[in-house]
Amino acid sequence: MNDFHYKALPLDVYFGNGKSKGVKEILTQHGYQRVLVLTTPEQEGAGQKLAEQLESISAGVYPHAVMHVPVEVANKAVEYVQANNIDCCLALGGGSTIGLAKAIALKTHTPIVAIPTTYAGSEMTTVYGLTENNLKTTGKSIHVLPKVVIYDPELSVTLPADISACSGMNAMAHAVEALYAQDKNPIISLMAVDSIRALNVALPAIVQNPQDLEARQNATYGAWLAGICLGSVGMAIHHKICHTLGGTFNLPHAQAHAITLAYSVHYNRNADIEAMDLLAGALGVASREEIGLAIYRLNQSLNIPLALKDIGLPEHGPEKVAQIICDSPYYNPRGYDYDELRDLLSKAYQGLPPV
Repeated sequence: MNDFHYKALPLDVYFGNGKSKGVKEILTQHGYQRVLVLTTPEQEGAGQKLAEQLESISAGVYPHAVMHVPVEVANKAVEYVQANNIDCCLALGGGSTIGLAKAIALKTHTPIVAIPTTYAGSEMTTVYGLTENNLKTTGKSIHVLPKVVIYDPELSVTLPADISACSGMNAMAHAVEALYAQDKNPIISLMAVDSIRALNVALPAIVQNPQDLEARQNATYGAWLAGICLGSVGMAIHHKICHTLGGTFNLPHAQAHAITLAYSVHYNRNADIEAMDLLAGALGVASREEIGLAIYRLNQSLNIPLALKDIGLPEHGPEKVAQIICDSPYYNPRGYDYDELRDLLSKAYQGLPPV
């Protein structure tokens, strides 16, 4: 076995059905006394219920999280936290809410406790993202890693099937890219493969029956593993594409990940043979030549939109995205070929298979 360097994440993780009901006791054990619940506007009601559970340690609800964490939204939240002497941000929701908590923590070092209700995975990482002037930038800081993460599969039962599917494919993308990351290692690869297998089985079951608690548990497990992958190794071309789609064109994050993953892995199918063979095995296909089509067909079975044009990408988008990612590339096991990427993104724009 080759030498490798593995970073373990220093945080407490609680996992189990109904686990969020014990949130006050968990927060009290950590010494928090003025806890602000963060949500999106859509989840404000759920946030109010959570704040009521906190009783005397609640500092209210801040329901202003939005996609891609615009800088102006982050700055207002930072001012609110500082003005109200908040000693913990309790993020209830998905990547938008946890992203806002991270933006606050980056500036104020206010501890984060995360209760994910989607499969985004951001809660297990030191990665943050901010959007300014239509460009999304990302960075890493130990200050944005939550101190506590509480996984409660019961909370995801009410997540609509279409959002569950896209969010789960977003999680799968983290695990997929961990397999061919620049700093990949055997431990994370094991987690990545198990994550992909779990999500590949759980997501179709959830679409068939959103109330299937066992499938919700498996999806939460897969997303947790994917989050560890995202937080432990670097990402590659797929994440560069999606950050560009989100930051430049404000496309919905999970849907953009779900649609483009098939094209990203098809582009890389011969770049890291070991990784792609692992991916083929996790997806249950015979050859790495089939992995892009396998993910495309999985999206079809999940009723995920197949075309970037259907989620808001303009006609000139493929050319623009290809140019941006080639001008400022992330690491990738294969070089960035503008013409091939433009053609693949054109197929993604139209919703055509990645072959």
